[in-house]
Amino acid sequence: MAIYTRKGDKGRTSLFDGTKTSKSDLRISAVGTIDELNSLIGVCLLFVRNKTIKTELEKIQNDLFEIGGALAYPHKMPAETIYERASEFEKIIDQLTRKMPSLSNFILPGGGKAGSHLHLARTVCRRSERRIVELSNKQNIDSEILVYLNRLSDLLFTFARFENQRDRKKEKVWRKR
Repeated sequence: MAIYTRKGDKGRTSLFDGTKTSKSDLRISAVGTIDELNSLIGVCLLFVRNKTIKTELEKIQNDLFEIGGALAYPHKMPAETIYERASEFEKIIDQLTRKMPSLSNFILPGGGKAGSHLHLARTVCRRSERRIVELSNKQNIDSEILVYLNRLSDLLFTFARFENQRDRKKEKVWRKR
């Protein structure tokens, strides 16, 4: 099987039901940002050393394939495997937060390699969320996808803080000039 098909050479692609659309279509953009996020999480896995976080990131990669698949249908398709994930994320966030100093200020993204990449993944997650909100304003999508992404960005932030703490990277507080 060849990796290339030449079918998209003129800027068009097919959704999962065979519907042809422009590669600039909002739905394709939403799927693309989910793909970017998934790829970036793959990069994060190079630097994260905590086994629990690594395992969760790999589960998230599978979730993102589910979400991308649901978005690639022009009609609302549920992404049922993610429905319980937001509450699972909340439990993990609570567990890790208890192990870290409390936050009373905004912090600047950065830190060690793992923490910095996780902060970047958080921002790509937020971009994905914005694209999908934009899509949901025009077309019917599974609203649980938005819940998932909103909570995922919180989880990625927590993972970044936790990894930076493990790497003994001090959080830099945002200071208004």
